[in-house]
Amino acid sequence: MSAPSTTATAVVATAFGGPEVLAVVTRDVPAPGPGEVTVEVRAIGTNPIDYKLFSGAMGADPSTLPRPVGLELAGVVTAVGDEGGPVAVGDEVIASGVRGAYASAVTVPLTALTPKPASASWEEAAGVLLVGGTAAHLLAATSVAAGDTVLVHGVAGSVGLAAAQLALRAGATVVGTAAPHRHEALRGFGIVPVAYGDGLADRVRAAAPQGVDVALDTVGTDEAVDVSLELVADRTRIATIAAFGRAAEAGIALLGSGPGADPGTAVRDAARPALAAALGAGELRVVVARTFPLTEAAAALTFLAEGHAGGKVVLVP
Repeated sequence: MSAPSTTATAVVATAFGGPEVLAVVTRDVPAPGPGEVTVEVRAIGTNPIDYKLFSGAMGADPSTLPRPVGLELAGVVTAVGDEGGPVAVGDEVIASGVRGAYASAVTVPLTALTPKPASASWEEAAGVLLVGGTAAHLLAATSVAAGDTVLVHGVAGSVGLAAAQLALRAGATVVGTAAPHRHEALRGFGIVPVAYGDGLADRVRAAAPQGVDVALDTVGTDEAVDVSLELVADRTRIATIAAFGRAAEAGIALLGSGPGADPGTAVRDAARPALAAALGAGELRVVVARTFPLTEAAAALTFLAEGHAGGKVVLVP
């Protein structure tokens, strides 16, 4: 049964720029229509794309202001637009690809929903689908399979760690670049860590004397691209989500939301049920680096943009 419109606390971008343009507002939450539900939000995953969308770097049309922020959340269904539909009031769900996830309540299409695993925390659930979908796309684009040795640049980051775990589940060996203080934790996942910086290619060769079959770049540095090209013979098995300036000239796959990139929407959407199931089974871990109150979204994005979070940054209404 549907419910009347309610109000919610939300975060919007009032101009184009840095996190300082964010404002906390009260806004109406429309009652769900056919094919929609309203979700009371328990946790919100933050992602670099969140601030890129209001930075002005991806367009600065003033008619889009104030601009809702955020793409993924986890919460409880409080109203449904279709009686007898697949989702009921009280269901715990994850929503991804939504508009305006930085809110205490939001109305979203049913197509955005994935059931939340009961064993996962709200914070873990809110942070699994976007990074997991990106990781699944990286593996699909490079045909990662059992027996492969996979080099992941930036393996301590959320996407890198998800890609490493999915590759390990597929039967691959994973070598990953990370700062030395993260190595012990990475070994706990079954990853062979190496420090980035001068001499990286030689360190990877020592860690993987059998050779490297696939390279997945989540950082976009020249070092990551150069070492990948040096170690992986087949360029169709190198993919990046960050090296926009190098991908075309190097002949490697560029994935994601930037100019010239393959968005992989179908691959990412199709991966959602399996990602949620793996999270629920403890086969895919989401490291929550830090949580912030929803009203401190600007501080959360400032922290995220520094690039050293070491896991997901999550907002809690």
